[in-house]
Amino acid sequence: MEIKIIDLEKPEEVNVIIGMTHFIKTCEDVHEALVNTVPGIKYGFAFSEASADRLVRFEGTDDELTNLAIKNAEAIGAGHSFVLLLRNAYPVNVLRILRMVPEIVSFFCATANPVEVIVAETELGRGIIGVIDGYSPAGVEGEDDKTKRKGFLRKLGYKF
Repeated sequence: MEIKIIDLEKPEEVNVIIGMTHFIKTCEDVHEALVNTVPGIKYGFAFSEASADRLVRFEGTDDELTNLAIKNAEAIGAGHSFVLLLRNAYPVNVLRILRMVPEIVSFFCATANPVEVIVAETELGRGIIGVIDGYSPAGVEGEDDKTKRKGFLRKLGYKF
């Protein structure tokens, strides 16, 4: 077995969700879930089949994000894995509805941080072991940090 680290490629302001799914119908179901939840959402989605044709299937409303999702899915190369890149939406806006997509099995991350995907490769193929999502903690928040956190959530409109 060989372990590989795949650096996910994405623009800094773009969010990514990486997960596992299991059926060719995923592309259409993810599209319907996203556009019905966040009108005008910009996204790119790529899903790697693990049997039959073993193609990278894709959908999207933004060509740049769709092409990057495909490029990342190819680099990861793990069967039944998916890469979803989001613009004009946050993972918090779509995770609940994505959990209801029947084909989606699990999520590895949902973030705007830099991501490294840890992949194991055997004679059979590749699988995602896990992800490195951003950086290690630099300390514990103080009162000023709490005030900034609460202000940020209100600025985004998530709290009153």
